[in-house]
Amino acid sequence: MPVYSMTGYASTQRSAAAAGSDADARSHTSSRLGLEIRSVNSRFLDLTFRLPEELRQHEPALRELLTARLKRGKVEVRAAIESSSSNLLPDPSPRLLQRLNALQDGVRAWLPDAAALSVADVIRLSATDSTTDTDWSGAVAQLADQALKDLLAAREREGERLAVMLRDRLMQLRALAQQAGPLVPQLVEQQRNRFVERWKEAMALAEGTALPEAAQDRALTEATAFAIRIDVAEELTRLASHLDEIERLLAKGGEVGKRLDFLIQELHREANTMGSKSAALELTRISVDMKVLIEQMREQVQNIE
Repeated sequence: MPVYSMTGYASTQRSAAAAGSDADARSHTSSRLGLEIRSVNSRFLDLTFRLPEELRQHEPALRELLTARLKRGKVEVRAAIESSSSNLLPDPSPRLLQRLNALQDGVRAWLPDAAALSVADVIRLSATDSTTDTDWSGAVAQLADQALKDLLAAREREGERLAVMLRDRLMQLRALAQQAGPLVPQLVEQQRNRFVERWKEAMALAEGTALPEAAQDRALTEATAFAIRIDVAEELTRLASHLDEIERLLAKGGEVGKRLDFLIQELHREANTMGSKSAALELTRISVDMKVLIEQMREQVQNIE
C-alpha cells in the first residue's frame, strides 16, 4: 500500500445545455459546472464546502463520499456554475417576463412606493434563471468521484516523494550512528589512561604514602564511572530500532502518519540524550547533525496521512 500525503489538488468540469428554455429562444445558453478539491495537512479530517445555492442539497452526499476515502487532512471542496451564451446578453423568455411582471404587480400592490424593475434587473434575473434551470444532480456525483480519484492520485505521488526523502534521511542517520559507535570505547580508554597518569603524579607528590595498587584501583574505578556516564550504546540501540520501525512503516504504507510522528519524537529524544552525554566534540557534532536530519523528517512527516 502506498504512502499518502495530505497535500493535493484536483479539479473537474462539465458543460451542459440549459434545460427548460423555450424552443424558439434566440439565445443558446449553456452552463458549465466546475468542481475542485484542495487538501493540506491536519491532525484530523476537516471538511469545508463552498457551494452555490443551487448545489447545497448535494453537500451530505459529498461529505459521505469524502469521509469514506479520506482519513486525515484539511479538505476544501469548491463548486461554481458558469453560464455562457452565443449572445452578449441573455434573451429573457416570454414565460420569465410574465412571471417577473406578475411578481412585480404583487409586490407593488402591497408596497406602492417600490421601484419598478429596470432593464438591468430583468437581464440579471434572466441570467440567474438560465443557470438554475440546469439539473446537475447526476453530474455533481460524477464530477466529485472523478475529482476525488485525481486527488488521491496526487496525494499518492506526493506521498511517494516524501517516502523517498525519509528513506534518504534514514540512511544518513544510520551512517552517523555507525560513526558514533566506535567513539565511546576510544574516549573511555583515553580517559582511563589520563586517570592513571594523574594518580601516578599524585603518588609522586605524596612520597609513597598511598599504595600503588590502591591508586591504580581508584583510577580504574573513576574510569569505569566515566565510561558509564558517557556510554551511548543504549541510545544507539534504541535509535536503530526506531529507524527500522520507520522503514517498516514506509514499506507498509497506508495510514502511518501519526505513528511516524511519534517515532520522530523518540528519535529526537535519543539524539538529545547522546548530546547530553557527549564528552568529545566529534560526538557532539554527530548529535547535532542527527537532530538536523530528524527535524527535516519531522517537517515532512506532518504531511503524511
